[in-house]
Amino acid sequence: MQRAITFITVLLFALFQVRSQGQSNSKTAQQSPIANKLDPKWGALVGEWAGEGSGSPGSGAGTSSFQYDLQKQVLIRRSHSEYPASGDRPATVHDDLMVIYPGAGEEARASYFDNEGHVIEYAASWSAGGDTVTFLSKPMPGAPRFRLTYKKVDPQTLTVAFEMAAPGPTSTFQPYVSGKLKRKA
Repeated sequence: MQRAITFITVLLFALFQVRSQGQSNSKTAQQSPIANKLDPKWGALVGEWAGEGSGSPGSGAGTSSFQYDLQKQVLIRRSHSEYPASGDRPATVHDDLMVIYPGAGEEARASYFDNEGHVIEYAASWSAGGDTVTFLSKPMPGAPRFRLTYKKVDPQTLTVAFEMAAPGPTSTFQPYVSGKLKRKA
């Protein structure tokens, strides 16, 4: 009987240790710092922007901001667009938030959320010349693909294009909305 109690006590102690070790390791993995930082090229987008654009939702105007957060570990983009009523289309307001963070190598990742309930996961990369950044959505079976491109015209001006591709490996990207942003003074 004493042997059985000792065996059970040792077994319980071992299980407790294994469980504690597993929880400790998962907390460490969740809390480990990001190995990479965002490339300094991202600094060209930081600031407040105002612009106009047109596309499938009509012609409209809006604002965007890019701000570093979490001690420059992430870049937060917030956008607000307003499209006035036109013909049989009602006025529309679009708000979105995108969190850009380091990925593997020089590639960054981004998570996008908007007031329409869309969530898009992107991979983002800069062109070799550093004047264009392209966000490309991850392929998902049966879902459209998205591509968001910012191109620096000069330090105070960006062009922006948002394109969609129908589901399927052979579909091509089609423009949805495009415009020009000017840095606010």
